[in-house]
Amino acid sequence: MQTDYQIFEAGDVVLQSGITLPDCRIAYKTYGRLNSAKDNAILYPTWFSGRHTDNEWLIGPQMALNPEQYFIIVPNMLGNGLSSSPSNTPPPFNGAYFPQVTLYDNVRLQHRLLTGHLGVRHIQLAVGWSMAAAQVYQWGALYPDMVARIAPFCGTPRTSPHTFVFLEGLAAALKGGITPEQGLRAMARVLAGWAFTQNFYREELFRTALGFASLEDFLRGFWEASFLSWDPQDILSMIKTGQYGADISANEVFQHDHVRALNAIRARALVMPSSTDMYFPVEDHRLAVEHMPNATLVPVPSIWGHFAGGRGIHPPDTAFIDDHLKVLLASQS
Repeated sequence: MQTDYQIFEAGDVVLQSGITLPDCRIAYKTYGRLNSAKDNAILYPTWFSGRHTDNEWLIGPQMALNPEQYFIIVPNMLGNGLSSSPSNTPPPFNGAYFPQVTLYDNVRLQHRLLTGHLGVRHIQLAVGWSMAAAQVYQWGALYPDMVARIAPFCGTPRTSPHTFVFLEGLAAALKGGITPEQGLRAMARVLAGWAFTQNFYREELFRTALGFASLEDFLRGFWEASFLSWDPQDILSMIKTGQYGADISANEVFQHDHVRALNAIRARALVMPSSTDMYFPVEDHRLAVEHMPNATLVPVPSIWGHFAGGRGIHPPDTAFIDDHLKVLLASQS
């Protein structure tokens, strides 16, 4: 089967859980070319339920992430069905037996991909949405000498208790279906109530901006359609990563000292929450920025909630993010 991505064969990898994941693979796609100095790289990881193609809305010749100028690397998260996941790992770690993975596990593998496999020496920018934003924070904390700038948007450096509970609701809906399809449909409908705001629904933007004929049409045609092709165990794996493995200080480097991990981020940081995000409210980002030595907080003014930063479906929000990324990339690191 032809694919539009490449595979980094990482071999047997000892995860933070202490379990060795055999024949670990990271699927990735690159855009543009690495220059002779090997310092024009931009790292743009995937997010919960995202794959590399879902990141392409922010990549283009007229955009900040310009493949004619930069070498853009999009690694797929463990668990997303392309990189090592419950659905593609053979026994004894297949399906529900796939080991717990963390964003720290992901970032360490991404570092190996970039430095050992692709030859990248310096990262001009690490950028990402939602669960990818947590990976971006982790990159800044772990590799401060390598990363010049970071731009996490609509995502925090650790999972709050509130977000943990939200993710628990997703897992319960997914596991509560009589069939896997019913579980996926139920989970999608839970997400629908969180990802967009009350004002989005009150103004019926699902109809006027996205073109759906009715609310039910939107729930099925946008939300359920986004998840019905997924393996439920892959989704559950990423949920567990978000619940138990998304804290940039939960590793041997920072020993759960969250403030020390944030202090370690020396990169010029542009932190862009959505002003109406119900997953990751602005206050959570403000608390993080207080402990980052070179960070600026710039909320995205939007009523699109978490999806102010998602998939490029609202052009004004896309333009806001892209314009600020252009300014960030033009700044001195």
